[in-house]
Amino acid sequence: MKSIPLKRLLNELLEFDHLEGTELQQNLVSWLDKNVSYYNWTGFYFMNEEKQQLEIGPYVGAFTDHSIIPYGKGICGQVALSGKTFEVPDVNAQDNYLACSLATKSEIVVPIYANDKLIGQIDIDSHQLDPFTTEDHELLERVAEFVANRL
Repeated sequence: MKSIPLKRLLNELLEFDHLEGTELQQNLVSWLDKNVSYYNWTGFYFMNEEKQQLEIGPYVGAFTDHSIIPYGKGICGQVALSGKTFEVPDVNAQDNYLACSLATKSEIVVPIYANDKLIGQIDIDSHQLDPFTTEDHELLERVAEFVANRL
């Protein structure tokens, strides 16, 4: 399944309108995992400016040792510095990659901004090479905005 029913999923976001904080985040990662077959690890990381690191939030997928990621390290750490979406079609082609699972073939990380400040990110790992589409970018950007508006 390469494409996702974007309009349906975007409309379904409104079903979470009554939730906020960690409860919203846990429901959203579960919902994304259930509805997009090639999302094999779906989670949030949040910024800790004082310590210059990302700290894991709610996620669905295999256990990860990467509950704390220093800014600049791995794909998530690079997004913490750049503040821009980073899609990696083939993680084996990346020098600065933190392997959470040997099954992971690709990754996309989308920043979350609240009041024009970078506060976190959505991280998606896939067991497929190059599965992410423009629709994935749109969906994940909308989810990031949705979460930011409910923190």
